[in-house]
Amino acid sequence: MVRPPTLVLSGARSRAERELVRQWTSSTYGDGDDGAVRVVPDDARELAGALDGAGPDTTVVPVRVVWPPAERDSSDAPALTDLLSLSARRRGLRHLHARVRGWSTTRGRVVAGDAASLAQLRREGDRELGTPDGAGFVAFVRRRATLACDRAERRLTGDRYKVPRLMAEQIVASAAVRERAAGLAGELDLSVDEVLARTARCLEEMAAVQSPPAIEAFRSVMSPLHRRAWDLDVDTASLGDLREQGRRRPLVFLPSHRSYADPLVLAEVLHAHDFPRNHVLGGNNLAFWPLGTLGRRAGIVFIRRSFGDDAVYKFAVREYFGHLLDKRFNLEWYIEGGRTRTGKLRPPKYGLLRYLVDAADQLPEDSPGHDPLLVPVSLHYDQLHEVGALAAEQGGAGKKAEGLGWLAGYMRDQQRRIGSARIRFGEPVGLRDALAEAGEGPSQLEKVAFRVAVGINRATPATPTGVVTFALLGAGGRALTLEQVRAVVAPVRGLLGEEPAIRALDTPDGVVETLCRLVSVGVVECFEGGPEPVWSIGADRHHVAAFYRNGLLHHLLTRAVLETALFTVADEGHDLAHDQVLEACWEAALALRDLLKFEFFFPRKRDFRDELLAELDRLAPGYRSAPASADGAAELLGRAELLVAPGTLLPFVEAQWVVATVLAGHEGALEDRGAFLDACTGLGQQWWRQQLLLGADVVSRELFTSALRVADNRGLLGADATEADRAAWRDELAAVRDRLRRAGEREQALRADAWEGERDAARS
Repeated sequence: MVRPPTLVLSGARSRAERELVRQWTSSTYGDGDDGAVRVVPDDARELAGALDGAGPDTTVVPVRVVWPPAERDSSDAPALTDLLSLSARRRGLRHLHARVRGWSTTRGRVVAGDAASLAQLRREGDRELGTPDGAGFVAFVRRRATLACDRAERRLTGDRYKVPRLMAEQIVASAAVRERAAGLAGELDLSVDEVLARTARCLEEMAAVQSPPAIEAFRSVMSPLHRRAWDLDVDTASLGDLREQGRRRPLVFLPSHRSYADPLVLAEVLHAHDFPRNHVLGGNNLAFWPLGTLGRRAGIVFIRRSFGDDAVYKFAVREYFGHLLDKRFNLEWYIEGGRTRTGKLRPPKYGLLRYLVDAADQLPEDSPGHDPLLVPVSLHYDQLHEVGALAAEQGGAGKKAEGLGWLAGYMRDQQRRIGSARIRFGEPVGLRDALAEAGEGPSQLEKVAFRVAVGINRATPATPTGVVTFALLGAGGRALTLEQVRAVVAPVRGLLGEEPAIRALDTPDGVVETLCRLVSVGVVECFEGGPEPVWSIGADRHHVAAFYRNGLLHHLLTRAVLETALFTVADEGHDLAHDQVLEACWEAALALRDLLKFEFFFPRKRDFRDELLAELDRLAPGYRSAPASADGAAELLGRAELLVAPGTLLPFVEAQWVVATVLAGHEGALEDRGAFLDACTGLGQQWWRQQLLLGADVVSRELFTSALRVADNRGLLGADATEADRAAWRDELAAVRDRLRRAGEREQALRADAWEGERDAARS
């Protein structure tokens, strides 16, 4: 039997590896001397010579020697021997190969990538590159060999070490990219080669060049930033299915952003469950040494903070995205664009999502990257060391620049245990389904981003610190005993259902533990000089406490809107018939939804109505079918065990009220937003001192900025905005504020009755 000609394309880089490849070739193909099997080094010149004159039926088999680390739990920190083993493939460390082999006879393993005939390779090269010349075809074969060996290596080491190779070379060599570059060259009056050269430079600047040693080194070096601070609480129920889907199509992880440690925490979770390393898109403000040097080799893609005027850079980003999607690499970025300063989700940014859609659209429909899977991820923490700095920024303090000194300080702060980091994965959605549901039009991307944000909120658990700070901030500044804290926590706990994270609050010890944690980080003060301890929010810690409280508010939003709508009906709907009360309540809810749509992520209107009705059934079972009136709505609110609307909505309504008041006195178009926000901060601080605002956390530049978005959406910032229109918005907010204030007074009365009863019981 005649053996078909075979070229074993060897990536061996040392004498030890060449010997292992020789042994593998002999074992696989025998020791025959017919010349049908030839080992060729992975060198451009030698491969060109081997391919010259080879027939179309010649089979090319790429092989590589792999030095896998010892088996250990995937969540363990890497050992030194692991790093040496993973580093052994590097040419500069080839002297280690014989030693690594000596550690264990099984360490050096030859893996073979999928074989291909020379005819098949030429067809694929023509399709990708457009009839390449000799050197171009040799480079194509070498790239294909590298990728084939990568896939074979992952079958041995696991998906967590899936890494990209030869990224810039593959992108600029593509015939499709050259064709699109030709179009851009015409627009910029440049040559195609110049556009491609600039694109290659941009890609070299941004592209992550991952390697297993760098990934393990990055995990080891960065672990002090998160390992000691938090225990990981991960909902793993959906990860198995998600991992399987990731083997067929790329995953795009879109997490909430609360801490600098977010990407490190998520990476550890995914690593422990055998996901390949994400390409994490981050701002180049974090590309300083050593974070930038090591991070780029561990999957971080450092993108310029602003590149709107650089057409070639935008072209490079789009082509980079397309290449990663087509090769089924996973992406990760933080859709809020930066860490939340208030504790709740920020409005999403659409720029990177636009590039993702454009890149996916350029791929053929049979490419796995044409329809990536969007994965909402909630990262939520019991406590954060960096909250104090985030809260200070809301009062006008400047953001500290990132650098080596900042990194050292952050690492030092993270050495103290402060609770749990809770990681939850929302319901994933295919990009094509999300776009189709959003419909065509200018708001399509906005709707897709909001769908992701709703998915994040639904996945975000309530935390003990969120519930306790909600209770203390709602106490009107008074200090509370343990039983008084529990008297507020219990009904909030009842509204939140069977959330596992807050079960600790069902016992006195669990409440005390949460209070003590808040005391340890200076958010809560404890006075122990009397007969029993009392707890309160520190005088200058309202912004910090509000950060934790605000992470809870999306759980209470529907109930808060319902309460406010019922107050509206009670105020204005005395003449309504029974069948008109619910519709009036719905109209009031829609008006409030419109007022707060830039602060909270509301579901679609039909879903929102269903949620409101379900909440009404919880508040008053049978209310929809029983005879009722507007007076009945007021009576219903009076019997409520707890009113959450003041603590949930009033800070945001009052922040808008401050902005609306300043805007009502402003003449002409609003041009200098910085000066305007300074004026709002000044008025807010004055009103806080006059006790006209609920709390100091109302004075927040982020809340004022969101209020400006509402004003802009209503056409109140331009030169054509009338004084009457601006005054009408201010008066609308004043009316809502008045209702929420009265709801707060009723809530305080409810609490006072409970607290007085407790005190009387203690005296007796």
